[in-house]
Amino acid sequence: MKTKIANFLIPLLGGSATSALAADSALQESGGPMVWFFLGFVALVVIMQAIPAGILLYSMIKAAFSPSEATALASETRTSK
Repeated sequence: MKTKIANFLIPLLGGSATSALAADSALQESGGPMVWFFLGFVALVVIMQAIPAGILLYSMIKAAFSPSEATALASETRTSK
């Protein structure tokens, strides 16, 4: 059984080393226009999601630091008497 595993792993590991050596030319090529279009589209989606998230964060912080409604109602009833 061990020889079958060794006979399977040796070509598998050897094959991965040759593909790593062949990948050198891929680093020198720049992306085509479709790659830049895709990256721009991803950036647009991220910005469009960040705008409502920023508005929601602002309103949550504003609500956390403002006085509560119960305190405001209690102060109004005290001053009206």
